[in-house]
Amino acid sequence: MIKFLDLQAQYLYIKDELDAAVAAVIQSSAFVGGPFVPAFEQDFARWITASYCIGVGNGTDALEIAIEALDLPAASDIIVPGNSFIATSEAVSRCGHRVIFADVDPDCYTLTAENVRAKLTARTAAIIPVHLYGHPCDMASLQQIALERRLRIVEDCAQAHGAEFNGRRVGTIGDVGTFSFYPGKNLGAYGDAGAIVTNDEVLARKMRMIANHGRIAKYDHEFEGRSSRLDGLQAAILSVKLRHLDRWTEHRIAIANRYLDLLRDIPELTLPVRKNWARQVYHLFVVRTKARDALAAHLRAKGIQTGIHYPIALPKLQAYASFGQADEDLFVNRSDAQLLSLPIGEHMTMDDVDVVVAATRDFFK
Repeated sequence: MIKFLDLQAQYLYIKDELDAAVAAVIQSSAFVGGPFVPAFEQDFARWITASYCIGVGNGTDALEIAIEALDLPAASDIIVPGNSFIATSEAVSRCGHRVIFADVDPDCYTLTAENVRAKLTARTAAIIPVHLYGHPCDMASLQQIALERRLRIVEDCAQAHGAEFNGRRVGTIGDVGTFSFYPGKNLGAYGDAGAIVTNDEVLARKMRMIANHGRIAKYDHEFEGRSSRLDGLQAAILSVKLRHLDRWTEHRIAIANRYLDLLRDIPELTLPVRKNWARQVYHLFVVRTKARDALAAHLRAKGIQTGIHYPIALPKLQAYASFGQADEDLFVNRSDAQLLSLPIGEHMTMDDVDVVVAATRDFFK
């Protein structure tokens, strides 16, 4: 079996380091607070090249806290891509704002300036570019719109740890960047975890207070906040994994390059495109074909696991039925039945890749 994700194999690879890190947390009883959380925050901020990092409970909390901290006008319009996980749009609604779905680039599945401009209204206050599947958005064009319209930018980097736009790490380009460390991410915890990064000192302090009941000092609550903590165990685990992330990312890129090289001549299969200004970290390797379900069944019969990200475009979800965008002629509305994620990750060998390629080519023959 070629697994889509193999966290057990990853654990065994760094078992001694992880076991020692977990034991250190347990021995010191530093489950909430303690030295492990700030140590990871400092390490991650340095790695991502941001001035500040705030560890939180999960990636969805990170988005909600970031949006709340921006103090946007009530019931603002916030533009999000129509192709993403619901956390992106859900965070907007739960903060009291209005989700505006924009279409995406059919090559790399991220927001484009053209599609964002088509959705601007007098109430637009922010854009949430999602660096989807590990490919960064064209941040220069989105920043230009933000400058013209005085909009804020929250980068959703849940799938893009270490991705770069023109040499800059995503998450450090807009006003604030949010990360998920869900176990299946390129940098994953052993449970839920997330982080927010920014270069704005005032914004960083406010987000840290929101995540900690509206306080910095114990019992000194300046306003009502919430409880969203990165716990000591997850922080220690993430610190260990962060030391290996660059090597794991290079391996993902090598796997993706092999897929691109060996599958490019199949006309019925649309491969992802890497823009020349992008460092794509390939959280997912997503192909597109009208024979998606049949191809997935064929690969499954060959012992190859695949995934679908995402089977229903956000505008077509029941949660957004009242928005009236399900029938719009959006690329995402037409493509959701064609997307298939091939296995990729540090658990795979190049021989595994060749097996997936051979099975895929056999299907299209």
